[in-house]
Amino acid sequence: MLVMMMVSFIAFSQDKENSPVYTIENNMVKATYFHDNGAVAQTGFYLNGKPHGEWKAYDEQGKKVALGNYDEGQKVGKWFFWKNETLSEVNYEDSRIASVTEWKSANPVVINND
Repeated sequence: MLVMMMVSFIAFSQDKENSPVYTIENNMVKATYFHDNGAVAQTGFYLNGKPHGEWKAYDEQGKKVALGNYDEGQKVGKWFFWKNETLSEVNYEDSRIASVTEWKSANPVVINND
């Protein structure tokens, strides 16, 4: 019984450590989500309860796997997805995929994330 209680407590503690963190910045809610290992999984903003502005996603080792923008819940513009040696550029119009371009590591691309 004691072991069951300890396992429940540890599981509850880990869930709390990995709970999303929300803060207010520039009249928007900044959200940070975490992987089970505690590494950041996603960061981005909400405006009026909808994703808005830049969002970034990371794998469990902290490597960026996605970067894109929302406009009041709609995916807009160019989104970038990294997988192994491939970078995919996905262009969104009206929250729908308009085009996809892929690059392999043999074709280096510089992306300024400022």
